[in-house]
Parts: sequence; C-alpha cells; structure tokens
Amino acid sequence: MIQQFFVDRERELQFLTDRYRSPVPECLILYGRRRVGKTTLLALLLQTVPGFYFLASEEGTARNVQDFSHYAGEYLNDPDFERSRYPDWETVIKALVRHRNFSPPPGKKVVIVIDEFPYLIARDRATPSVFQKVWDTVLSLEPVMLVISGSSVSTMETEVLGYTSPLYGRRTGQWQLEPLSYPYLRRFLPYDEEDLVMTWCVIGGVPAYLRLFRPDRTFWENVEEQILRKGAYLYSEAEILMQYEFREAGNYMAILRALAAGYTTLGSVCQETGLDKGLVSKYLAVLSRMHLIKDEVPVTAHAGYRRRHYRLADPYLTFWFRFVYPRRAETETGQSGEVLASIREEIAPYCGEMFEQLSLDLIRRGILFGSSYSRLGRWWQKETEIDLVGLNEVSGDALFCECKWSALNRRQARGILAALREKACKVRWRNESRNEHFALVAKSIEGKEDLREDGYLVFDLEDIARLSREYLTGTGG
Repeated sequence: MIQQFFVDRERELQFLTDRYRSPVPECLILYGRRRVGKTTLLALLLQTVPGFYFLASEEGTARNVQDFSHYAGEYLNDPDFERSRYPDWETVIKALVRHRNFSPPPGKKVVIVIDEFPYLIARDRATPSVFQKVWDTVLSLEPVMLVISGSSVSTMETEVLGYTSPLYGRRTGQWQLEPLSYPYLRRFLPYDEEDLVMTWCVIGGVPAYLRLFRPDRTFWENVEEQILRKGAYLYSEAEILMQYEFREAGNYMAILRALAAGYTTLGSVCQETGLDKGLVSKYLAVLSRMHLIKDEVPVTAHAGYRRRHYRLADPYLTFWFRFVYPRRAETETGQSGEVLASIREEIAPYCGEMFEQLSLDLIRRGILFGSSYSRLGRWWQKETEIDLVGLNEVSGDALFCECKWSALNRRQARGILAALREKACKVRWRNESRNEHFALVAKSIEGKEDLREDGYLVFDLEDIARLSREYLTGTGG
C-alpha cells in the first residue's frame, strides 16, 4: 500500500515519549490546524502507555464533565465511576486520581488527553483558570502527563499559551503540529514529480487531505472529485476552517480572497474588499499571528520597513480562495467539469507562484543546496525582483535564486542566470566581501551539467525527486 496511516511525525512522537519518561508530572500543550494529525499522533502514543483520550464537545461544562467521567471509568475499569454525578472538573479529576485503580506501575505515568480544549473555553471562559487550579492542587502532585490539545490555533495561542493565560506558567512543554514536508507526499501517491508538486500546490502537506486523493485517480481527477464537487470534503473545508476560527468569518474570507487574487499590499486589499484600512490592518495582524498568511519584506530590509506584502501561507487555502470560492455558483449548479477546464487553463501561473514557495521550504529544510541561511526570502526594489535570496551572516554566503515552473532550454536557462547576476548587483549586503552563489530551479533544465561546471547551482524536478528520496532515507521516513 502506498498510502499509510501514520507518516513522518517521528520527532513529535519522540517529544511526547521523552516527556512521558521524565521523572516529573508533565502538562503539555499540543496544537495545530484541523486534520493535521494531532489525534492520530496521540492515539499512537496511547497504544504504548497507560491513559485515556477525551474529546471535548460544544455542549457545555456539565455534559463534558460527565462524558469525561465515562472515559475515565473505562480507564479505571470501573463502570460505576461514571454513574456518579460530578458538578465540575475539579471534583471529577479528584475522584479519578483517588480511585484505587488509578496509580500506574512504578516509573510510569497516566496520560490524560483532553482534545479540542477550545470547545470548553468557548462555553466557559473560566476554563483555563479552572484547569490551573486542578493542575496546581491535584494533577501536579500525581504521576500524570496531561495533554491539552486543540485545533483552533487562535484560541490555543491566546487563551492557553498566551502570557496572560492562567495556564501560561503551568505548561511544561508545547508543540505546534505542522503539515508534512513535501518529500512525504510520495508516501501517499504514486505520481510523477510534476504531479506531486502540483498536488502540493493544491492541498499542501495536510495528511487528511492527502488521504482523500485516491492513488488510482489522476491528479486532475482527484481535483475534480475531491475539491470541485458539491458535497466533497475539500469543497467546503476552507469555509468550515474560517467559521471555526473567526466570529466575523465573512470579512476574513474577503481579505483572503483578495490576497489569493494577487492584491498583496494593505492599500490594494482595502480597495478590493471595500473594508476600512484600520479594520484590514487588524485582520491582517490576526491572520499573520495564526500563521494563515505571511507578511513579507525584502530580505535585506531594515526592521522598520513598512511597505509589506502579504501572502497566504497555506497551499490549500490559496488554491481554494483563488479558484474554488470565486466559482461556487457554477459548482453549486453541477458545472464542476467547466470549472475544472477553466482552472487547467489558469493553473500554470499559480503553480509558478507556489513553486517559489515550495523551493523556499526545500532550501530552508536543507533539501535544496544543503546550506543554511540566517535570512531567506524574496527581494525586490522598485521593478526589480529576485525570487529567493539567502544570506548567511556568519560565512558571508549570498544565494541568489530564480524559480521557474517551466521547461528551460540551454539559451533560456543561461539568459535567466545572466539576468540574475545583473539583478544581484543591486542587492545591498556586503557587496565587497560576500561569496555569491547563483541558482536556478525549474521543471526541467537542458544542459544542467554544463551549467554546473560553470559554477551555477541548478536543480529541476528530476533532482528534487532524488533529493526527496535521500531526505526520506536520512530521516527514516
């Protein structure tokens, strides 16, 4: 089977295992967007250690406390435990730890997972204070590992991890679960490298999304069946995400649609959405804090640089707001085939933009070029732009890289690299002493070896495939 139930996550599982083996009680915070794999990770941990998993609901404190007592009773092997009525969290957790069957074997801990903690906060804002007291007076005195987990990144970062949160000083560790990196896509789908890159451009590395793409379907068949058909999971997932995270989802969606369409400055977003500048600034700050967008400045810009550009950080949301959301009227009336045809005509420029982001990520992870850079990103000055510039403050290395989603012949490749050399002269950073490296990443590059002999760093999809396989071998993936 190409698709696997559990892919990557060795570092995350090791983090949880190490904390479990520590000699002190642990209060861990695990969070990340919906469908990124938190529940799967925690379920895997609970296969090997004593403990239980509780999924909170939006039904209020009383219902959640009673449901918690059910799963606690299963762990205790005591059906009578849940038959008692517990008025609050403190009471039920005290009863749990005092139970005759609670204590784990010597040297072990009981793992208590409370998932979707933001649901509890939504129904009772005092929940973090309640659990602070429970931790201080009960759980911190027992051999336990409490794992508080949640998918609402905004709530977890403000109400649980925020400096003013009552739980701020109680956590003993935290981990934000991120989507899988690009090399792992080949663990899900048997595609060639071009279709794997296009898959990343459309749905990114969210494991649950990747499992929806059927290995026996072509890339475009999966796009139509899993994203463009009414009722398909990925057809409405973006809207559900927005409603899950934001009270004023409509305004946030208008801003993300504008960004996906190429309106990347504050002024252009205001003009496109018709929203007040102060309001848009506030919304952009929230989206940036939640890692849904990235605010960009030229890689050499000083700290006070104000003319920022904004981009969506997530491939699936970028694709959805660029191609799906604006065409929902056609999709709702069963015209997914027509929508797919129009997307196929417009996909090349979109993939070009996303290929640049993918190359940035591969460089940052050391998969491309194998070097590290203290600063890495786009550079622009008036009408001149370089796709990626990497600067190493220690070694003085300066990387200048262009990314092209196209097949380049010898003449085109050399022309791009010659133009890159000219543009690099305008980048003001250690101009007299830096070690310059010029690079080109594309679908395919004719005459790669000749260019490499001339000192250029050149990589195409064939190289990315090889380097991805080497990366997986090196990480045990």
